[in-house]
Parts: sequence; structure tokens; C-alpha cells
Amino acid sequence: MKPRAPRAPAKGGLRNKPANASSAPRHGLARVLSKQGLCSRTEAARWIQDGRVEVAGRIVRDPEFPIRSDGAQRILVDGHAIDAAPRLYLMLNKPRGLVTSTQDERGRDTVYRCFDGAGLPWLAPVGRLDKASEGLLLFSNDPAWAAGITDPDTGPLKTYHVQIDTVPDERVLTALVDGVDAEGERLRAASVRMLRSGERNAWLEIVLDEGRNRQIRRLLAAVDIAVLRLVRVAIGELVLGELPKGQWRLLELAEAQALFSNVHVHDS
Repeated sequence: MKPRAPRAPAKGGLRNKPANASSAPRHGLARVLSKQGLCSRTEAARWIQDGRVEVAGRIVRDPEFPIRSDGAQRILVDGHAIDAAPRLYLMLNKPRGLVTSTQDERGRDTVYRCFDGAGLPWLAPVGRLDKASEGLLLFSNDPAWAAGITDPDTGPLKTYHVQIDTVPDERVLTALVDGVDAEGERLRAASVRMLRSGERNAWLEIVLDEGRNRQIRRLLAAVDIAVLRLVRVAIGELVLGELPKGQWRLLELAEAQALFSNVHVHDS
């Protein structure tokens, strides 16, 4: 029987990799720059498209250009080799009326107004507070740390003091912990207790063990309660304390490490 000739690989099919090809995972160039803590991914994409970034001696304008994770490809920004920025961790007492965003398409003031003139490197919000909410808001240029803090399953507990437009009875407080249906979603608090009350309103302490958009406002609205004021006072063991409104401070490394290790596990 005449031996069969080797079949040519089909067009577009798999081919053997060269022996010296790297098997290291690859990530988009903009993502690599942002993971170094140098800037946001959006800003990195802008740098790349503006021709400010070189990879292995040539300018790259594609933010998704694949970069090997083993660091073998030399990356320059404005002609300078990139180095991971020193990791910073910061807490802000967010005032009411500011948007938690680097930029706002509607021209509203953002939380970055609080850092004007401080000379800080690029820092991203770690979690969010809506425009009408106040209190403890974290920032960092450490993406891994930020991901751990904001993880909905294992991130630290978050404590809020909430002024409401009524004086609830124990039945309502129990319902908030047991869970209520809100817009087709089941919402609940880890714990709720009365702090103080007057004739027409009250302050509650509400602790959340998960993070959902406008969770407290939606949870209370589901039992016909309106929020008058909402202040986040603690994340894990890190408390807002006496930090003045609109002011910030850097966290000590021990504080940042303790916060990262302060995880919880949901009840099944």
C-alpha cells in the first residue's frame, strides 16, 4: 500500500507552536498598565492610542495588544520603563453631593475634588457611595487589594448609620434581617438595631455582608421607609472615627493588611 502523503494543515487550523514560544498567559496592554497602579484602564487606553507606549521597541496603539505576564516584553511610557507604583491605601470622609467617579459625564462634582492640590498618584475608589450618601470611602492603586475588599462573598462587613422618616417597630427591624423582595430581588441586612429615636424619625445601625447597588435605600423602600441621611461609619474594623467631612488620610500598612484579612463567609 502506497504511504499517504502528510496532509497540509487546514487554513486557519491549529499549528504547532515554535519550540521557543512562551506559554505565559497574555493580557491586554491597557490592563497591564492599570494593574501596575499607574493609572485607570481608561487612562491607559488613552495613553496607548496617543502613541505614548512602546512594547519591545515599537509604538503600540492597540489597548488590547497582548502582553506576556512573565514580564519579558519591555514596556516604555513616554520613553521611560514602567515600574509598579508604590501601593497606597487611603480613606476619605465623603461629603454628601459628590459622585464616586473619576469623571462625570453630566459635569457634577466628584470625590476627587477632595484631593485637589494634594499631589497624590492615581487612586481608584474601592467600592462606591451614591451621591446622596456620606462617610467612609476607600481608595487605592492596588487592584488585588481592592478586589478583596469589594468581593461580594468574602469582603469585610460594612456598617452604616441611617436616619429614617419613621420610628419602626421590632417587626419591621426583624423583616429587614429576614429579607424582603425589592424589584424582583431578595434584599436583606446582616443586622439592624435602633440607635436612637424621636417623635417622627429614628437612626438605625445597619450592617451589610454583601454589596448591591443602593441596597439600603431599596431595602428600606420595600417596607415603605424613606432614608433621610445615610452615613457609612465602618468597613470591617476600620472606623470613620473623627475624620472631618471632606478630609482624607492614608492608611497604615497594618490597617490595610488587617482590612484585607477581615473576611466573612455568608450563611448558607
